[in-house]
Amino acid sequence: MKKAIKRAWVAWLLVPVLFSCATYSNKMAGYYQSINRADYRRADEILSGNSFLQYERNKLLFFMEKGKIYHLMGAYDSSNLYFNLADNFIENSKKTAGDAIAGNLLNPMMKTYQGEDYERFLIHYYKALNYFYIGAIDEAVVEARRISLSTNAQQQKFSPTSNKYTEDAFALIVQGLIYEAAAQTNNAFISYRNAAELFLNTAGGGYYGVAMPQQLKQDLLKTADQMGFGDQVSYYQQKFNATYTRPQNSEGGELIVFFERGKAPVKIEQNFVLMRDGSGGGGFLFTSEYGTMNVPFDYSFGNVSRDAAINKFRTIRVAVPAYVTLPYSMTAASVTINGQAQTAELIEDLNTLAPAILRERILKEVSSALVRQVVKKLTEAGVSAVAKEVSKSNSKEKDENKKEAKAETAALTAGLLVNLFNTATEKADTRNWQSLPAFIQYARVPLLAGENNITLQAGGASKTIRVIGGNGKMQFYNWVVAQ
Repeated sequence: MKKAIKRAWVAWLLVPVLFSCATYSNKMAGYYQSINRADYRRADEILSGNSFLQYERNKLLFFMEKGKIYHLMGAYDSSNLYFNLADNFIENSKKTAGDAIAGNLLNPMMKTYQGEDYERFLIHYYKALNYFYIGAIDEAVVEARRISLSTNAQQQKFSPTSNKYTEDAFALIVQGLIYEAAAQTNNAFISYRNAAELFLNTAGGGYYGVAMPQQLKQDLLKTADQMGFGDQVSYYQQKFNATYTRPQNSEGGELIVFFERGKAPVKIEQNFVLMRDGSGGGGFLFTSEYGTMNVPFDYSFGNVSRDAAINKFRTIRVAVPAYVTLPYSMTAASVTINGQAQTAELIEDLNTLAPAILRERILKEVSSALVRQVVKKLTEAGVSAVAKEVSKSNSKEKDENKKEAKAETAALTAGLLVNLFNTATEKADTRNWQSLPAFIQYARVPLLAGENNITLQAGGASKTIRVIGGNGKMQFYNWVVAQ
């Protein structure tokens, strides 16, 4: 018996060797390092050769990263080819029974990745930019409409009175800019108004780390004025405590500059011990930086029989995801044209948004992890019992005490081996689209007719671009600020 126990414990100690506990970020380290060096061709090679991303369950991540890397290389048609594949994957990928089984018996990393909610809106942002860069304005307008479809899908996940992430202010502002660029002023007004209402209806006026941009206020008032909606101009002047002055048209049009700064937060795994709720509520207590909450056991989630004796589990270790923000100094960004400087405003803050969305669903994450662990522990107990009975029935030992001892050894060995597997496969889902920026700022500047020399400044980095003014139309430019 001692030898069997020793062998089982040695096997348990080899868990780090037998199984990889690497997070998604670890698996993609070489790719992200190449992006940080702006070595996009090397990043593309690494991405194409990454076997982990070739699994069907990880295809969405592959499509999004491919779309982003081709965008960075200026291959805008190829970029949208992959972003369209990502869009189609999201629309057609449904949760399957196989996903549920894999998630309940192994870990959520085995499920098909369907994207974080905010990632879907960022796909529209990059696709729209790509279309503008190749002069396909009609296709960009289609993308604006798809933002509405994604918003509707997001809203349907929650009740109308929910205070969770049901709309994206950044996406609505981008939608308004697309419509305005296509001379669809009424649609632009509606988009700007929807974005402004998100800020106005949020306590403190900030929406997931972003204060209402002054540019949004001006764009809303301007489009309301252009549509002849005098009552709306008056209403929002009062709401914004601002006076609207009709701007002069710029002969060369306008340039919208997006500053993409920093790196999106990284998902890591955190392990917590759930304590049995002593109040008789039938659940477990979860305490973390998210607060202390009671986690009821969801029998339907894992098809666990209500006859299962979960009361014997006093403590259970669960693995759940968490975000770690990467250090970055958010200094001012500006656009200087013809000697006039304009400060860019924050429009998206993923360092606040991503952890907040995870916080909103943390109870679901912990509940799923709890069910997964209970299923594993019940499986372990069942295997031990079966091994014990098999050992007894196959034993030719006449001494009942020795027969029982051997049966106990078989049960212990089988249980420890199952425990080995369960421990090694218990992981949180640490996948996310990590080549996104941490922050996006924007500025809207007038252009002169002819050539415009424009200087972009973000912290200690600067860049000069030349833009040809047009016939009063809007142009776009996004700058990934070097780290």
